Amino acid sequence: MKASESHGKAGDRAARALLATMKELVDAVERLQFSAPVTHVYNPLVYARKSHVAYLRRYARPGCEALLLGMNPGPFGMAQTGVPFGEVSAVRDWLDIRERVDRPAVEHPKRPVHGFECPRREVSGARLWGWAKDRFETPERFFDRFFVVNYCPLVFLEASGRNRTPDCLPIRERVPLMEACDRALRRTVETLQPRVVVGVGKFAEQRAAAALADMNLRVGGVLHPSPASPAANRDWANVAAKQLQDLGLGCGRR
Repeated sequence: MKASESHGKAGDRAARALLATMKELVDAVERLQFSAPVTHVYNPLVYARKSHVAYLRRYARPGCEALLLGMNPGPFGMAQTGVPFGEVSAVRDWLDIRERVDRPAVEHPKRPVHGFECPRREVSGARLWGWAKDRFETPERFFDRFFVVNYCPLVFLEASGRNRTPDCLPIRERVPLMEACDRALRRTVETLQPRVVVGVGKFAEQRAAAALADMNLRVGGVLHPSPASPAANRDWANVAAKQLQDLGLGCGRR
């Protein structure tokens, strides 16, 4: 058997395992309830499933060096495309994923889902995937070493349309959510077997450290690329590259 064929079969097995994990996570979080100030909850693993499945099948690789872990979908990123940090142009033009995206069952009037027709940019996603493109040139080179997932699959919206992050939920809602997300993260790590798990932002780093405490792998973190962070606005790509290098993940342009 050729090495490329073996790699392809391993990738297929990894994708199937990740799809099973995704189904279990969807089933678990769909049973949860959330209260005010949250008025709408989106789950792109449901209405943007086709895009997410395409992402897993195309790019999941067992034995990757590092798993990059985000917090949860952004309203103009994964909420629109079904791909973590899924800024529309990056997913469509670089990752070459452009599947049909449906609509949430109950849609917030101020945060409609337009899928790949979304006119708004997801700055965090543009920065992360822009860094990957700049450093690795092709998705194949990037995914030979890295994979990107989110810890929590849900988008939480307030009546105003404001995005509420999972760490701001009340503890009675946060605990069962994190239990489900911890299980999914552990199974994802068991499937992909990365050497390092890298939280993108402090919340993701802390959740990875807690969920994976008894597993034999390194957990670290990089600065979140959010435009709300002054440090990220100054030079996120080079700051993140230096933090990855400190974790033993040199990412110079090839």
